[in-house]
Amino acid sequence: MARILRGDIRWADLEPARGREQSGRRPVLILSHDVFNERSGTVIAVALTSQPQRAGFPLTLEIDSRNRSAERSRRSLPKQSWVKISQVRTLAVQRIGKKLGRATPEELSKIVDGLNEILGA
Repeated sequence: MARILRGDIRWADLEPARGREQSGRRPVLILSHDVFNERSGTVIAVALTSQPQRAGFPLTLEIDSRNRSAERSRRSLPKQSWVKISQVRTLAVQRIGKKLGRATPEELSKIVDGLNEILGA
Protein backbone atom coordinates (compact mmCIF):
# COMPACT_ATOMS: atom_id res chain seq x y z
CA MET A 1 0.00 0.00 0.00
CA ALA A 2 1.17 3.54 -0.75
CA ARG A 3 2.15 5.72 2.18
CA ILE A 4 -0.77 7.17 4.10
CA LEU A 5 -0.18 10.91 4.39
CA ARG A 6 -1.67 13.69 6.46
CA GLY A 7 -4.36 15.39 4.36
CA ASP A 8 -5.18 12.28 2.32
CA ILE A 9 -8.85 11.53 1.78
CA ARG A 10 -9.21 7.73 1.62
CA TRP A 11 -11.80 5.03 1.81
CA ALA A 12 -12.02 3.37 5.23
CA ASP A 13 -13.98 0.52 6.77
CA LEU A 14 -15.59 1.95 9.91
CA GLU A 15 -17.38 -1.24 11.00
CA PRO A 16 -18.20 -2.17 13.66
CA ALA A 17 -19.75 1.08 14.83
CA ARG A 18 -21.78 1.85 17.93
CA GLY A 19 -24.44 4.45 18.67
CA ARG A 20 -24.09 7.58 16.56
CA GLU A 21 -20.65 6.76 15.16
CA GLN A 22 -20.28 6.93 11.38
CA SER A 23 -20.36 3.43 9.96
CA GLY A 24 -19.73 1.44 6.84
CA ARG A 25 -17.26 2.08 4.05
CA ARG A 26 -16.84 5.82 3.73
CA PRO A 27 -14.25 8.49 3.04
CA VAL A 28 -12.08 9.73 5.89
CA LEU A 29 -9.59 12.55 6.10
CA ILE A 30 -6.24 11.62 7.67
CA LEU A 31 -5.21 14.10 10.40
CA SER A 32 -2.23 12.35 11.96
CA HIS A 33 1.30 13.18 10.85
CA ASP A 34 3.12 11.00 8.33
CA VAL A 35 5.68 9.65 10.83
CA PHE A 36 2.90 8.57 13.21
CA ASN A 37 1.07 6.87 10.34
CA GLU A 38 4.20 4.95 9.30
CA ARG A 39 5.38 3.85 12.73
CA SER A 40 2.24 3.25 14.78
CA GLY A 41 0.24 0.98 12.47
CA THR A 42 -2.69 3.33 13.01
CA VAL A 43 -3.97 6.67 11.72
CA ILE A 44 -6.12 9.36 13.27
CA ALA A 45 -8.91 10.36 10.92
CA VAL A 46 -12.25 12.15 10.71
CA ALA A 47 -15.24 10.86 8.77
CA LEU A 48 -16.70 12.60 5.73
CA THR A 49 -20.31 12.63 4.59
CA SER A 50 -22.03 13.68 1.38
CA GLN A 51 -25.23 14.54 3.26
CA PRO A 52 -25.72 18.28 3.74
CA GLN A 53 -25.12 19.18 7.38
CA ARG A 54 -27.22 21.50 9.55
CA ALA A 55 -24.53 21.81 12.19
CA GLY A 56 -21.88 24.29 11.18
CA PHE A 57 -18.32 24.88 12.24
CA PRO A 58 -16.80 23.61 14.55
CA LEU A 59 -18.85 20.38 14.32
CA THR A 60 -18.76 20.15 10.53
CA LEU A 61 -16.84 21.84 7.75
CA GLU A 62 -17.76 21.84 4.09
CA ILE A 63 -14.77 20.64 2.11
CA ASP A 64 -14.36 21.79 -1.47
CA SER A 65 -13.94 18.32 -2.89
CA ARG A 66 -15.58 18.65 -6.28
CA ASN A 67 -13.62 17.98 -9.44
CA ARG A 68 -12.11 21.02 -11.04
CA SER A 69 -10.18 20.81 -14.26
CA ALA A 70 -7.08 22.54 -12.85
CA GLU A 71 -7.14 20.46 -9.67
CA ARG A 72 -8.54 17.21 -11.05
CA SER A 73 -5.42 15.18 -10.25
CA ARG A 74 -5.46 16.37 -6.63
CA ARG A 75 -9.18 16.14 -5.85
CA SER A 76 -11.48 13.40 -6.96
CA LEU A 77 -14.43 13.08 -4.60
CA PRO A 78 -17.54 12.74 -6.77
CA LYS A 79 -19.84 14.73 -4.45
CA GLN A 80 -19.73 17.81 -2.30
CA SER A 81 -18.67 16.64 1.16
CA TRP A 82 -18.61 17.71 4.78
CA VAL A 83 -15.97 16.77 7.33
CA LYS A 84 -17.60 15.58 10.54
CA ILE A 85 -15.01 17.09 12.86
CA SER A 86 -16.60 15.49 15.92
CA GLN A 87 -16.25 12.00 14.38
CA VAL A 88 -12.56 11.41 15.19
CA ARG A 89 -11.34 7.81 15.03
CA THR A 90 -8.07 5.99 15.50
CA LEU A 91 -8.01 3.31 12.80
CA ALA A 92 -5.66 0.43 12.04
CA VAL A 93 -3.95 0.97 8.69
CA GLN A 94 -5.59 -2.29 7.54
CA ARG A 95 -8.93 -0.41 7.56
CA ILE A 96 -7.60 2.22 5.15
CA GLY A 97 -8.17 1.84 1.42
CA LYS A 98 -7.74 3.65 -1.86
CA LYS A 99 -6.88 7.34 -1.97
CA LEU A 100 -9.69 9.58 -3.21
CA GLY A 101 -8.07 12.99 -2.99
CA ARG A 102 -6.38 15.51 -0.71
CA ALA A 103 -7.49 18.35 1.51
CA THR A 104 -5.80 21.71 1.10
CA PRO A 105 -3.46 22.96 3.85
CA GLU A 106 -6.05 25.66 4.61
CA GLU A 107 -8.81 23.05 5.05
CA LEU A 108 -6.58 20.94 7.32
CA SER A 109 -5.78 23.97 9.45
CA LYS A 110 -9.45 24.87 9.80
CA ILE A 111 -10.36 21.28 10.75
CA VAL A 112 -7.66 21.20 13.44
CA ASP A 113 -8.93 24.59 14.70
CA GLY A 114 -12.46 23.14 14.89
CA LEU A 115 -11.22 20.09 16.78
CA ASN A 116 -9.35 22.33 19.24
CA GLU A 117 -12.53 24.36 19.74
CA ILE A 118 -14.57 21.23 20.46
CA LEU A 119 -11.89 19.99 22.91
CA GLY A 120 -11.57 23.38 24.58
CA ALA A 121 -7.86 23.62 23.74
